[in-house]
Amino acid sequence: MATIGTTAAAVEAAIVVNTNSDTEIREAVVSDLLSDVLVSGRQDFLLVTSLVSDQVIRSAELVDARAVLFTNGKHPGDSLQNLAREADIALLATPLRTFEAAGRLYELFGDEAAG
Repeated sequence: MATIGTTAAAVEAAIVVNTNSDTEIREAVVSDLLSDVLVSGRQDFLLVTSLVSDQVIRSAELVDARAVLFTNGKHPGDSLQNLAREADIALLATPLRTFEAAGRLYELFGDEAAG
């Protein structure tokens, strides 16, 4: 497990929306296919994606994701940030490519990050 802050440091991410820095993340799910995220069966996880849309936040809320990490230098706009605050979901943004971020998360979380 890791906190939002530890996770952000591992992937050189800025914390864009911080709901609670002590929030624990157990694992990561890396996908741009939100349908895969919806059936992941995971809890207390970090959703890693390069998609920047309202649907990412809505999907994260449905599956109890604790945070969303946007990769490839993408940054959520004000409307996404407000939606994340309402849903109590932390947002992070990293300049790293998705592949590199996933590798670093694997090192942080171990086998569970492979979801």
